[in-house]
Parts: sequence; C-alpha cells; structure tokens
Amino acid sequence: MDVYVNPGEQLVLELYVRDIKKSTQFYMDFGFEMARDDGDFVVLRWEEAQLFLEEVKDAPTPDHPVGNIRIMVPDIDRYWEMAGRLGARVIRPIADKYYGLRDFTIDGPDGIGLRFATRIPASR
Repeated sequence: MDVYVNPGEQLVLELYVRDIKKSTQFYMDFGFEMARDDGDFVVLRWEEAQLFLEEVKDAPTPDHPVGNIRIMVPDIDRYWEMAGRLGARVIRPIADKYYGLRDFTIDGPDGIGLRFATRIPASR
C-alpha cells in the first residue's frame, strides 16, 4: 500500500466534547501537548499521534466509557500515581494482564476511557 500521508496523520481519533477547556486540560494533565487551538477545536499530540477535540454542546456523555485510548508508556507506575493525584475515576485498576501488558484505565470527561500500558518483561 502506498503511503498517502505521514503515519501520525493517517488515522486520527476525533472526540466530540461538551466542554473543550475541561477536556483539553484533562488530556494535557496526563501528558498530551497542544498542537493547535482554534477555540472550539483543538489538536493534541502524544509523540507522533494526534487527538482531535471538537466542542459540541449537546454531545452525549455516557455513564460508562464506550471505549478507550491506549497509550504505551515506559513507566506505568508514574501514570498510576498521577491518576491518583489528579483524582481520576478508575475503571480498571493497575494489573498485569495475560496478554503481556501491565495496564490500567481511567474515566475521561467525555465517555472515552484513557488506558495506560507498558510491556511486562519476559522474565517476570
């Protein structure tokens, strides 16, 4: 398959959010960086990946996350501690999983969970 655009732009998740400032701050608190701010539309970055947020005042807000954004990190315990400090609501606590990852999931402000994961060393 021919490469049409840079891989970081090929597949981008765009979330409709009720409060752009609250949602933007949530993701930035966990390490996303602002790439563009157009008021009711922002582009956030995590390394080469992008996340779009667009404010839609009547966007639905599910009681439970409808999915999650997984982010691979080298120090999972750092993010677990950060989630506690920031008062994040834990959906799935930190644990080693059968599929070779240690991960946890917290609730995001717009019905999308945020899942941090790291590979479990083979010797473990």
